[in-house]
Amino acid sequence: MSTLIDFILHIDDHLINIVNTFGNSTYLILFAIIFIETGIVIFPFLPGDSLLFAAAALAANATYGLNIELFVALFLIASITGDSLNFYLGKKFGELIPRHKVLGKFIKEKDLDKARTFFNKYGAMAIFLGRFMPIIRTLMPFVSATSDFPYTKFIKYNVSACIAWVAICCGAGYFFGNIPIVKENFSMVIIGIVIISLIPACIGFIKAKMTPEK
Repeated sequence: MSTLIDFILHIDDHLINIVNTFGNSTYLILFAIIFIETGIVIFPFLPGDSLLFAAAALAANATYGLNIELFVALFLIASITGDSLNFYLGKKFGELIPRHKVLGKFIKEKDLDKARTFFNKYGAMAIFLGRFMPIIRTLMPFVSATSDFPYTKFIKYNVSACIAWVAICCGAGYFFGNIPIVKENFSMVIIGIVIISLIPACIGFIKAKMTPEK
């Protein structure tokens, strides 16, 4: 876990190492990370927002020769197809995954309960809002499927959410990631991104606590 935290907080340094080591294969590597983070329900802890921000920031720097348009396209495909796979897993296997003696260890029951509560409270809009929340982002397609939510309706909200998510995260990284004060305080910026992305979940949690039980 400490390695993961270090990767998130110093993601710019790690990405530079990846680019220098793997060159154009960097696109495939980052695509795989986002696809797995969104598509495989047992990996909700992988970086999402911060990875998009950092990748876009590097693409804005001509030194690394990265293409922002290709990043945007790949991240969009990875998030949409990843969520569709996640939905399929929820539809096909349902609660068998969380209860599996090995796979279930990767999913905290409290996180799953939060995702269920969030979905039950906000319905279809939870699919859109959940895209901006770490952990909830990965669990929302799975919870939607296990709640018998129709895929045809899910994909409509999902596509709009993924477009907004990629546009905001990559746009922020591309236009602001290389500003001196941002570069010098990159770790704080990443922490800020994570905190901001958690705000909707916190608001939902507070509202749920303040709402009298019937």
